[in-house]
Formats: sequence, C-alpha cells, structure tokens
Amino acid sequence: MSMDLRGTEVLVVGAGIMGAGIVQVAALAGHPVKLFDTRAGAAAQALDKLAATLKSLVDKGRLDAEAARAALARIAPVDSLALARAAGLVVEAIVENLDAKRALFGALEDIVAPGAVLATNTSSISVTAIANGLRHPQRLVGMHFFNPVPLMKLVEVVHGLRTSPDVAAAIFELSRAWGKTPVHARSTPGFIVNRIARPYYAETLALLQEQAATPQVLDACLRAAGFRMGPCELMDLIGHDTNFAVTNSVYAANFADKRYVPSLVQAEMVAGGLLGRKSGRGFYAYGDGADGVPPLPVAVHEAPASARQVTVHGVGPIADHLEHAAVAALAPQGWGPARELGSDWVGLAIDGARLVLTDGRSAQQLAHELGSADVAVFDRPVPHPIAPGTALAYAVAPGAHAAWRTQAGAWLAALGFTPLPLADAPGLVVARTLAMLVNEAADAVLQGVCDEAGADAAMKLGVNYPAGPFEWLKGWSVDGVARVIRALDAEYRGERYRLSPWLRRRAHAA
Repeated sequence: MSMDLRGTEVLVVGAGIMGAGIVQVAALAGHPVKLFDTRAGAAAQALDKLAATLKSLVDKGRLDAEAARAALARIAPVDSLALARAAGLVVEAIVENLDAKRALFGALEDIVAPGAVLATNTSSISVTAIANGLRHPQRLVGMHFFNPVPLMKLVEVVHGLRTSPDVAAAIFELSRAWGKTPVHARSTPGFIVNRIARPYYAETLALLQEQAATPQVLDACLRAAGFRMGPCELMDLIGHDTNFAVTNSVYAANFADKRYVPSLVQAEMVAGGLLGRKSGRGFYAYGDGADGVPPLPVAVHEAPASARQVTVHGVGPIADHLEHAAVAALAPQGWGPARELGSDWVGLAIDGARLVLTDGRSAQQLAHELGSADVAVFDRPVPHPIAPGTALAYAVAPGAHAAWRTQAGAWLAALGFTPLPLADAPGLVVARTLAMLVNEAADAVLQGVCDEAGADAAMKLGVNYPAGPFEWLKGWSVDGVARVIRALDAEYRGERYRLSPWLRRRAHAA
C-alpha cells in the first residue's frame, strides 16, 4: 500500500546544524514543522538563526519574501515531544549514539500514531540496530542528509532489514518533493557515500606513510583529476578526529577488514591534536597569516634533448592525446612521432627509453621486466580533453641513467603537463585512488547496498566528486582497473587490494 507524506506535519528532533537544516527544507516545502531539543531553549535559538538565514536569502534575491515569511510561520519550537502527537513523520538528528537513538524512538512510539513514519538521519549506525526493540520496526527508515542540508542535494534512503518497502518508497518520493535527489541504500556500514569514499583518504594516507610525496603534491594530483579538494585539505576541513572516527567505525563494523584499516599517520595527528582547520593545524597551517595549501613551487624544465626516434604506443584517448602533444613538441624540429597501435601499453618510446602510463606496476618493476634501466611511469590523466598544464605524478626507475632522470620530466613538460616527481610508488596517485574507488563501488553493488546509478549519483551529489565510480569505469576499462588493483595486491601482499568479484567476473567475460 502506497503512502503519501506530502503536507504531513513533521517533527524534527535535534536543533543542531543538521536538524535546523532539515526544518528549513521541510518548512519551505510547505509542511507544518515542530522542532524539539532536550537542551532548554535550543529549539527557539535555532528558529532565530533560521529566521536570519531566510532573511539573508531574501536580501540576496534567492528567496521570495512571502515564501520566507510563510515558512517561518509553519515552524513551532516545542519543549515536549507530547506536543507533536499529530506528526506523520519524525526525523531524528541527534547525537550519533545507538542507545540514545533507540531510547528516543522507543519514547516516540508511545506518542505518535502507529502509522507515523520514523526516520533517522544517522550517517553510520545500522538502521536495523536502531529499529531493534520497537513495536513497529517496519516504519523506521534512514533519511541521511548531507551538510549543509539546504544546499546538498543527496538523501540516502536507508533500508534496515525490517523497513517496509512502502515506508522507504514514501521517503524516497518525499525527498524528491523536497527538491533532493534520493538514492536507495541498504543498511550496511557507511551506507553508500561513507563507504565508497574511504579509498579517497586511505590511498593518500598510505602514500604519506611510505613518504612517497608531500601532502601538497598529493592534493595537487587529485585536484588535477577534477576533485574540488585534495584528500589532505579535505581531511583538514572535515577534522581528523571526525574522519578518523568514521574510518574506525567502518573498520570495526566490517570485522577488521583490512580494506578499511585506519591510518597510523592520521592516528598520530589526532593524538597530537593536529585536527585540521578547527585546531589551526593539520596537514597545513591555518590562521596567523597561513591559509591552508601553499602553492606548489614552480619547477623549470629544459626542453628535452634531441631524439632520433619517438614512437607513441597504445590506443585510446590518452594515447591520442600523447600523439597530438608529441607532434606539437617535435614540430620545431621538423618531424613528428611514429604511432604503434598494436602495443599492450600506452606511452612513448624515446630512443631506448620508455615513458609509460601506469598500469599499477612500479617503474622499478617495469625496468626489471623489460631489461631496460631507462623507464619512467606517469599517472593517469583523467579529464578529456586534458587541459594544458595538468599536474601529473611520475616516477623514474631507481637504476635509470642520470640523463633519463632529467629527460623524463622534461618530456612530460614538453607534452603539456606539469610533472610532479614522486617516489616510485606502484599505481602512483590518481590511478590507484580511482581504481580503489571503483573497486569499493563494485563491491557495494555486488552486495546489494545500491545500484550503479545510485553509486554514481551518491558520490557526485554527496561529496562533490567530478564523476561517479562507474562513470570512471566506463571511461577506463574493467581490465585497466583490474590490472592496477592486481599490481597493488602483488606489491603489498595483503587483503587490502583484493579485486571485487564484480570486477573479476566482468574482466573474465571481456
């Protein structure tokens, strides 16, 4: 039986930032809203702040004055849950504590009607566990908003084991009516976003632990791949205590699965109070004249030395870009590169040296397998077309001749990139991060947490990724992603870099 929650009275419990944001969205959508908080006066204070927020939107021309007035008139702070008996929907936005949430919903069952929907805004606690002990567990559903609620479009509609499909469908449609983009998620640790996002932080933290590069360089590489913020500056913004706590929660909830293992680098920062912006210092310094990520030092690369033969190897958009760039680079000398389409690798052969797009293997491993010292690997450039000056990580095989160590960076610069040298880390930065994001999303789909479209929408709308994991996969290939993860697994020899069965089956079918 379908449910219709449009126009129903909404009770929001919790007058913090998230609760106030939910109140704003519900009231602007036309619902009468009650706001309750256990802290005396907190609900009234939240309403005062909301009035100021709406006035600011009106002053900026982003909200009609009458709409703001009407929305405020629909909101009523209450000092007792009993005053919200008529609510058809309760949205809980209190502290992330299982016992506190269970106690709240248990009390609400004695107040609201049996047909009222109970929704939790939890970001990490099992919806099934919260519903345990309720007389009507089928009416409890996750309605996970993202901060700031009025601006962020995503709502994860989270189904516990006993959530009624009709209740989940009603919240899904209500989220749409509130101007949001809902995605269905099964109640598993981290749901969609907080689960799939773990590798974005984890791979950078692993590279930092290996001293492969500085936070500044790693952030530059991932911003070049289209991310609005690099992982180090993002962790500074979130707060290392918060990010570390979420990682620990996901790790524990997955029974110490090594894929989610917390970082010793971040543990040390939390122990030392280097929490990011909130403490004035994280990976970067804030305040007192410092303002986060300093600009990268400008490296000057000489033009590459004359070459007798340059051949572009491989097929696909990246190989095509390399060919066009090499043609432009060699034009002043009056000749251009050859093209070898039959190669199983992408990159440039420059006389006896090789400049190779990473497939996950280190430059040292490639040099050993090829029997050639002069090998360099470069990271995966993502945007197409690739913008001039795109930051690109690269590494030179440790045994390379001194001339090639200089020439590798010079060639990348001549091809239009901003080369950033790294230690010889397998998969470098972007390729390994994207591969692991895709791998995590593939496991989420395999396990029924979400579908492919839901994963893409969640990551773009919930954390502002430039593309969804399956969109990256479409622009890459199953085999390409699998190669990088298998190379990482071979290098590190652990459970962390195991290939998702979802990807393995498709790689076998290709």
